[in-house]
Amino acid sequence: MVKRSSGPIPHLRSEEKPTDPGWRARLHEILFEADTPAGKRFDLALLVLIGVSVLAVCLESVGEIRSRYGHELRIAEWCITILFTLEFLTRLAAVRQPARYVASFYGIVDLLSFLPTYLSLFVPGTQSLLVIRALRLLRVFRILKLTHFMGEARMLHAAMRGSARKIIVFLGVVVTTVLIAGALMYVVEGESHGFTSIPLAIYWAIVTMTTVGFGDLVPQTVLGQFLASLLMIMGYGIIAVPTGIVTVELTAAARAANNTQACPTCGAEGHDNDAQFCKRCGGKL
Repeated sequence: MVKRSSGPIPHLRSEEKPTDPGWRARLHEILFEADTPAGKRFDLALLVLIGVSVLAVCLESVGEIRSRYGHELRIAEWCITILFTLEFLTRLAAVRQPARYVASFYGIVDLLSFLPTYLSLFVPGTQSLLVIRALRLLRVFRILKLTHFMGEARMLHAAMRGSARKIIVFLGVVVTTVLIAGALMYVVEGESHGFTSIPLAIYWAIVTMTTVGFGDLVPQTVLGQFLASLLMIMGYGIIAVPTGIVTVELTAAARAANNTQACPTCGAEGHDNDAQFCKRCGGKL
């Protein structure tokens, strides 16, 4: 009689996929996961760094501050650029497929957060100073990285996407209303009261319906003032419509909220709570 071995079968062990090294898993947890203590601390530090960077960009646009502290602001800019570069390279090391992360939305935003500063070094000549300034303005893309810290950003995106068709129909109604109101006001008021064309009357209808009221065009006749009053009252109701649409979609999105786990392979986020594989690259979560 042949004894059956109760130990593990060797060929089954050879089929198991190798796991990531411990350092990569730990690095991924810190850089991509927002629901861990280490990830929260890193996100908080990155948030402060982004705030300082955006503040430096704003201050540099003020002539007096630039003339007095331009050198210090440039030093701060290069320090922040180096830190963002190191962060980007570290993110590439933390995922299994760096090319997928670079091609993702967050990868492009991360790249734009430091690349323009390096590109400004290769623009020669004093005539290109304006081009350098234009490249440096791209640093404001860093503010998009704030979405790393808002789990609600995905919920808001889902709500806006769900509201898109309803809002488009609503805007169609608004456009039709201002066209009709503008045409009526052109007929009622006429050129003698400043409504010299239908497009100008439509502009007045938009200003009136949105309750802005610049006051550059004012109806003079009783009928024109009556139409303007109706349009103003209608404007208050119209403001509430898109708010209600988005609120309903936000409630629905909150019920189907996704988790904050990022894919270890490509860095994609927004997976379902019961997801076991990445919806973008198919990697195991």
